[in-house]
Amino acid sequence: MSIQTLTRCFIGASASIVMLIAGAATAETVNPLAEKVRAVDSRFEDIAVAKAEGYAPIPCASGLTGGAMGIHYVNAAYLKDDAVDVAKPEAVMYEPMANGKLKLIAVEYITAKGPASLEGHLFNFNTAPNRYGLGPFYELHVWAWKRNPTGAFADMNPNVSCDAMQGM
Repeated sequence: MSIQTLTRCFIGASASIVMLIAGAATAETVNPLAEKVRAVDSRFEDIAVAKAEGYAPIPCASGLTGGAMGIHYVNAAYLKDDAVDVAKPEAVMYEPMANGKLKLIAVEYITAKGPASLEGHLFNFNTAPNRYGLGPFYELHVWAWKRNPTGAFADMNPNVSCDAMQGM
């Protein structure tokens, strides 16, 4: 076998390995529910749309051990109806930015009926009393616009901060 043939084989094998690794990494980060949420709820990137649809803010929620959920804009009517609809999240979540703007980062689905699930993902159960003043409820965060290293459905995101609220 010639050097050129060996070189071509090595390059071909290397390219295949790189493509397999890239494919595996992509497969790990693909999240069908997050993709669906982005497709149907991207209108909330404009906070005026959330307000027009009846969402109102509650204070920025920080974690006790770091990270945050951001500012929740909650739709009280959706919160009361206990329905779970991808296009009608009970809360849309924004991170306060240093320039004073709010950036859409996630949505949250909330229901008192459970156990609950959405597209095969089980909701987390929250007992009462809780910091929200609600009765017991089930919730599912979907970090569709900001990657969460602790998981696409985790409550807190270590990459989110409420610090920009301090200067507002």
